[in-house]
Amino acid sequence: MDEHTLKLYRPNVGVVLFHPDGGVWLGRRAGTPGPYNWQFPQGGVDPGEDLLAAARRELAEETGVITTSLLGRTDGWLAYDFPAEHAGSKARGWKGQRQVWFALRFDGSEAEIDLAAHGEPEFDAWRWGRLAEAPELIVPFKRPVYEAVVAAFQDFAGRPGRAA
Repeated sequence: MDEHTLKLYRPNVGVVLFHPDGGVWLGRRAGTPGPYNWQFPQGGVDPGEDLLAAARRELAEETGVITTSLLGRTDGWLAYDFPAEHAGSKARGWKGQRQVWFALRFDGSEAEIDLAAHGEPEFDAWRWGRLAEAPELIVPFKRPVYEAVVAAFQDFAGRPGRAA
């Protein structure tokens, strides 16, 4: 992506939170009907904010999780366009979102997970799942990014964890 094109996309970070057994944390978006309403935590980057710091902040805000270790990150930006019918607040003035994704290992206890940790919950349910299933759970316009994330982080995945 050249500099001009980059400016059309909202800077964003995403987190794949890996359970020590290789499962991944999946959240069901609050108020979003199925079937494509499960996703990984993600969110915007504040001006001048370090990308890893933004990823950890977003993870804490959306899940309550703060006890993690860095496993890896994607190279460069992954981008998706907002569909024409996408009228969400994030779409205003942006063609889409560009993301750097981080793989973090969950080092805490499940008692740390609090979907209402910072006000209005982003998710209304969560579970441990398999990395490979994530692209089929996300809204179709984000699927190519999720497929790239799965490919980038597949070495961190193992057998699925238990449901919560």
